[in-house]
Amino acid sequence: MSVEVSVVREANDESVETFARLLLQLSDAAGPLDREAVGRLLTGDATTVLLARVEGEVVGMLTLVMFPLLSGLRARVEDVVVDEAARGHGVGGALTEEALRLAEAAGARTVDLTSRPSREAANRLYERLGFEARNSTVYRFVLRRWVEPHTAEGSVARLQAAAAP
Repeated sequence: MSVEVSVVREANDESVETFARLLLQLSDAAGPLDREAVGRLLTGDATTVLLARVEGEVVGMLTLVMFPLLSGLRARVEDVVVDEAARGHGVGGALTEEALRLAEAAGARTVDLTSRPSREAANRLYERLGFEARNSTVYRFVLRRWVEPHTAEGSVARLQAAAAP
C-alpha cells in the first residue's frame, strides 16, 4: 500500500468533509468544523495539517504545531487519526515521519506528542520512530466556555454561569 502525504493548503469541500469524517474517529468531544474554522486552522502560522492518501482517497491526517519559545523552536504532533479501515498499513508512520521531516527542516529542537496508553499500536509506532516516553505529568485545565453543553459538566457550567452576578 503506497501512502502519499501532503500539506493541506485550502479550505475546500474535500478538506472540510475529510476533517469532519476523521475527527469523528479521533474524539467524541470534537465537533465538525465549518469552512471558516478549517480556513483559520490552515492559515495559522503555527499549524501545518498533513493528509495521507492511498490510491487518491484520504485515509489519515495529522496536525503539526510549531512555536517559538525562549528555549528555541518547539514542535508538537496533534490530532493524529487514521481511518479505521487503513490502520496497520503504514499510514500513521508516513504522516509522523513527514511531520518530523518538516519540524527538522524548520529548525525545531524537539517534537513532542501525547498518546493514551490504550493506543498500544500507536505507542509502539512512536517508539519505533524514536520517540521516548518522558518522565512528566501532563495537566489540563478545561476552560468553561469549551465544556460540551450536552455533558453533565456542561450543564453544571451553564447553571453556574447563569447564577453568576
